[in-house]
Amino acid sequence: MHIAKLVPGMETSDGAGVRLTRMIGTPQVDMIDPFLMLDRFDNEDPGAYIGGFPDHPHRGFETVTIMLDGKMRHRDSTGGEGVIGPGDVQWMTAGRGIVHSEMPEQIEGRMRGFQLWVNLPASDKMNPPGYQDITVDSIPVIEAEGVRVHVVAGAYEGAEGPAKSRTPIRLLRVEMAPGSVWTIAPEENRNAFFCLYEGKASAPDKSGRATDAAAPSLAVLSGNGETVLTAGPDGAALFFAEGAPIAEPVARYGPFVMNTRAEIIQAFEDFHSGRFGN
Repeated sequence: MHIAKLVPGMETSDGAGVRLTRMIGTPQVDMIDPFLMLDRFDNEDPGAYIGGFPDHPHRGFETVTIMLDGKMRHRDSTGGEGVIGPGDVQWMTAGRGIVHSEMPEQIEGRMRGFQLWVNLPASDKMNPPGYQDITVDSIPVIEAEGVRVHVVAGAYEGAEGPAKSRTPIRLLRVEMAPGSVWTIAPEENRNAFFCLYEGKASAPDKSGRATDAAAPSLAVLSGNGETVLTAGPDGAALFFAEGAPIAEPVARYGPFVMNTRAEIIQAFEDFHSGRFGN
């Protein structure tokens, strides 16, 4: 695999005014099937995150929140609830419909992490909603030659991530010491990317020449086979994801992701009729 595109993301806001950078779900990178959206948030100003994400609905996909710094509380209409801190993950399957909130559990300090949206195939979109609270101590860490790999979902070097996704994916959080080298071989015919959030790293382009990336940036990968990343002089930290493309029509509007416009309209009708979360 090689770097096909490198983008810095797009500054935006969501929820009750939370400032964030949208890495996937922009004019530059609309989606990387099955990944619909990736938001990176990193703020030390409480005014940029304190409003959080009050109650809002979802249908048709899964949301994954990975915390690096700070604390966030999740509550949803199925009774799912939990507080995640540094290294923790919350995994919510919206399925046929859920209403949830994600609110900061702090009034000062740094709030940093990611939220990823993972699509569901048509056959799973109307399954019951669910919630997984994944603590940092349950996530395997593989260490070798200056590289630490946190296995959130999927298999890596004999370890299995605790997160259970309905769509075949692998999610890894990787920390690299200065000058270290990490090789990853995604499964054949999967789509993949990495989001660099600290330091600098390089990886080959289509011609085999090294492409330098500096945080924050998103690298869209293409092709098959392994790719080799080399950390810069100050090291690097990145979020890596690969997934089997669903290859179905995508109809989305705000918090709903379905296959047709008619299904989006039905989602609005069901939400306003109170038929979410059960």
